[in-house]
Amino acid sequence: MNFKNITVAGGGVLGSQIAFQTAFKGFEVSLYDINESAIGMTDTRFKNYMELYKVDIGATQEELEAAYNRLTLYTDLAKAVENADIVIEAIPELVEIKKDFYQKLAKVAPEKTIFASNTSTLLPSQFAEFTGRPEKFLALHFANEIWKFNVAEIMKHPGTKEEIFHEVIEFAKAIGMVPIPIHKEQPGYVMNSLLVPFLFAAQNLLINGVSDPESIDKTWMLTAGAPFGPFAWLDIIGINTAYNVAKTMGEQGNEESAKIADYLKRELIDKGKLGKQSGEGFYKYPNPKYLDKDFLK
Repeated sequence: MNFKNITVAGGGVLGSQIAFQTAFKGFEVSLYDINESAIGMTDTRFKNYMELYKVDIGATQEELEAAYNRLTLYTDLAKAVENADIVIEAIPELVEIKKDFYQKLAKVAPEKTIFASNTSTLLPSQFAEFTGRPEKFLALHFANEIWKFNVAEIMKHPGTKEEIFHEVIEFAKAIGMVPIPIHKEQPGYVMNSLLVPFLFAAQNLLINGVSDPESIDKTWMLTAGAPFGPFAWLDIIGINTAYNVAKTMGEQGNEESAKIADYLKRELIDKGKLGKQSGEGFYKYPNPKYLDKDFLK
């Protein structure tokens, strides 16, 4: 692996985390987003991460300022990728948006550039033909709060070159991740193959009136010995991401998923409750009830 310049496309919750973690590990990082407003929100996220890194992993102010100075923000895609060794796409989990992005990216990225998608539920083979370089394309999926939950799943499609697959595995290690190689395409990889059904089961209990978020979380925390439950997880992941996954599955004919998407939009997104990053989702932050010492009593 000889990566030096990394581009992240999309400065949302995960894109901004991927960019900051990569810069923190010493790489020069360009981040692209669609307009100045989005770029401004991304910069705010970077500054928030600096405080979280101090608390969560003991990073020093000097280390964090050095990481911040290795980040450059762009609204011009061609400029953002002109030196990129790899582009990590972290845009909304919607097929048509991703297809359009890859068609545009293929026209401006250098021939050397590897493309990697952070898609959480879709398959790289769905987009390979739109990249213009299917042999240099694969999926690179991260968990939320990647400085703590440092798993990176690397999934190839049938046309991915084996050497590219291994280069991206080495890159994942270089940015502090534990790489999970996935040799055969699997919707949801390993992580979401386990997590999504779990979260959907919890949301079905809620929308069908069986129980409430706090009680469901308490049940899981007490019986599984987990630090938090499914609705806390949804807040950490981000309600928009959960909505996009449910909406996509609903459009594929899953009626329960469609109901979940409708609930998330009506009861949370339309009210500005986007999860931990916005200060409120199923819980209010920075002091959610599930962290209260008496929550499990």
